[in-house]
Amino acid sequence: MAPTAETAKTDGTILVVNAGSSSIKLAVFPADDAAHAAEPRLTALIERIGAPEAAAWIRPAGGAKQPVALGAEAGRGHAPALRVLLPEIAAQAGGPIAAAGHRIVHGGDGYSGPVAIDEGVLERLETLVPLARTHQPHGIAAIRAVGEVWPAVLQIACFDTAFHATIPERARTFALPEAVRRAGVRRYGFHGLSYQWIAASLPGILGDAAEGRIVVAHLGNGASLCGMAGRESRATTMGFTPLDGLVMGERPGRTDPGAILFMLEEMGLAPAEIREMLFKRSGLLGLSGISNDMRTLMASAAPEARLALEVYVERAVVEIGAIAASIGGLDALVFTGGVGENAAGIRAAIVARLGWLGLGIDPEANAANALRLSPEGATPVLIVPANEEAVIARETRGLALAAG
Repeated sequence: MAPTAETAKTDGTILVVNAGSSSIKLAVFPADDAAHAAEPRLTALIERIGAPEAAAWIRPAGGAKQPVALGAEAGRGHAPALRVLLPEIAAQAGGPIAAAGHRIVHGGDGYSGPVAIDEGVLERLETLVPLARTHQPHGIAAIRAVGEVWPAVLQIACFDTAFHATIPERARTFALPEAVRRAGVRRYGFHGLSYQWIAASLPGILGDAAEGRIVVAHLGNGASLCGMAGRESRATTMGFTPLDGLVMGERPGRTDPGAILFMLEEMGLAPAEIREMLFKRSGLLGLSGISNDMRTLMASAAPEARLALEVYVERAVVEIGAIAASIGGLDALVFTGGVGENAAGIRAAIVARLGWLGLGIDPEANAANALRLSPEGATPVLIVPANEEAVIARETRGLALAAG
């Protein structure tokens, strides 16, 4: 029997599954009103999936990591590794799993909000794999794995693209022939669950000013910007795929399409080689030849590392200016994501070149990774930690209760 609304209101729990290209992050939240809190009951991680050094652990809130032996299953892919870990999570969840919410990178044109998963939804998600090959297949595999372990558990898909459904047509349309546009080629945007968390958090920080013109910089191994007005997405840097916009750990960001044609026609590279390059060997890694990790590059004295950081900052400055222009100005800048929350030097370098937007940064606050980085009287510059898992838990709880 599927979990009921009454179960969700009492002792049930919400499982959140965030499947990446080589890892799966999981969290368990209470399914009652406490699901609106940011802190889960426990977290878990499977990392380096497919590699000999694959590993997994579970960590109860306030406790230490507990290793979980995956055996040979970790080398077989996301679904086999997840099938091993799920019973271990259930044993420590503190209540029955009432529903499972999944981060799904691409919802295409069909999904502008969370949706209960059935076979028809899964078939639709399969058709979107060509738009997000690095992540979409793993999200689908995670759904199927949960369904195999707990067939009666309601599963909910939460989409990274959904938050950007409010972007105006003029901002999401590419200047391409109608036949191409009819095939679905347009700007979708990603990192939407992260931006949704920021949008919900801003009133508690900025008050009424949260409804103004906000640029959020989600800077991590994947990176993008979102321009908000009225706490809704109005512009974003990622496009048809997660390749566009900012320089990222392994992805190049905005690149002249003619360069791709040159690789195909003049360099003789195969499409598969170009795909591998664009998704896994470009960005900070491709620029430096050293690492995709911002910490490694900031600690390096190599000129290639310096160049990588300079290009990264240059692209961020240009794109923040462009997004601010698109939304008609800037009332606050918010940093989030692993780099945005922790790389004080990168934040300082970006803000230093945006004084014309009224931005400034207090060195002591910046060094401390404080909530508010801007000096008195300057346009607010904030750090708001990302919490996609809490957003997924909220969305999943809402649909689970509605379905009960």
